[in-house]
Amino acid sequence: MQLDDVKQSVNPDLLHQAAILREQFDTAEPFRHVVMDDFFTASFSQSLEQNFPPFDEAKAMNENGEIGAKCTHEDLSKLSRPYRSLDQMIQSEVFLDWVGAVTGIDDLRYDPHYFGGGTHENRHGQDLDPHVDFNKHPITGLHRRLNLIIYLNQEWQDNWGGAIEFHQDPRMPREQNTIQYVQPRFNRAVLFETTHWSWHGFGRINLPDAEEDIRSRRSIALYFYSKTRPKKEQTKPHSTIYVDRPLPETIQPNQVLSEQDYHSTQILVQRRDQHIQRLYSNISDLSQQVEDLVNQREQFQKFINPGHDGARNDISKLRSFVDRLRSWVARKIHP
Repeated sequence: MQLDDVKQSVNPDLLHQAAILREQFDTAEPFRHVVMDDFFTASFSQSLEQNFPPFDEAKAMNENGEIGAKCTHEDLSKLSRPYRSLDQMIQSEVFLDWVGAVTGIDDLRYDPHYFGGGTHENRHGQDLDPHVDFNKHPITGLHRRLNLIIYLNQEWQDNWGGAIEFHQDPRMPREQNTIQYVQPRFNRAVLFETTHWSWHGFGRINLPDAEEDIRSRRSIALYFYSKTRPKKEQTKPHSTIYVDRPLPETIQPNQVLSEQDYHSTQILVQRRDQHIQRLYSNISDLSQQVEDLVNQREQFQKFINPGHDGARNDISKLRSFVDRLRSWVARKIHP
């Protein structure tokens, strides 16, 4: 695909402003990002909006196995013609080189698996806790470097929520955590780095009654990877790491809770309980894997040296570790 072909989809003005966009990207706070309005050409953005895939409950299962308020169609190449064109464009050398020029990241790769990406549709009441994304692709092992999100919401109003939030650090006290907000307006793109400090999420969607059943927050999420990354960005492989939102500021001592305060608090507590339960399940799985490895090692040691006391000592230490791990999990879940 040549430059003229890419210009049929991406705003040509942006394609010629890589140096200007690079400066904005490098100087943005609280971490590197750039906001680009009118990202696609007018005709292409309209075709993407008009052909946005319908909400599919089968693709809206949440982490608890329930039908949620978010639907994701991961593989753009299997959608309608405009999305197949987009799929071809974002993997082209011309487009990847342009993204690299804007961000200073060389040898970028697109993700043919669309792991976690594709079209995202979020309905009334949905939000996303602050988080940092997984840092390595689970299939290719490549380093996740960039997120590009393009919004397709006509006539979206700021008081409807859904603005993407860039946090300095959501683990800090509320008054110290600087947050930048970007409204999800039509044909607006947000390009930002994905590191272990690029905390982001979006606020709760609160649509008016007349809009609740006919409107949703729609976007296209594209993720880009590379074989290596700078040393300062390297950390242990991890999945997406979430931080639960704090209680609403309106909840203060000696104040009567409103119905909205009570509802918001219930949601936060339930979500925190779900996160704890999920962590407990993950740790239990890891404990089982450790125990399986211990058993395998025990069998192996018996095979190569049945009377070796040192092997038995090592196995005893590993079993002790498993027991301590289980005890720690129990205390965390049931203090």
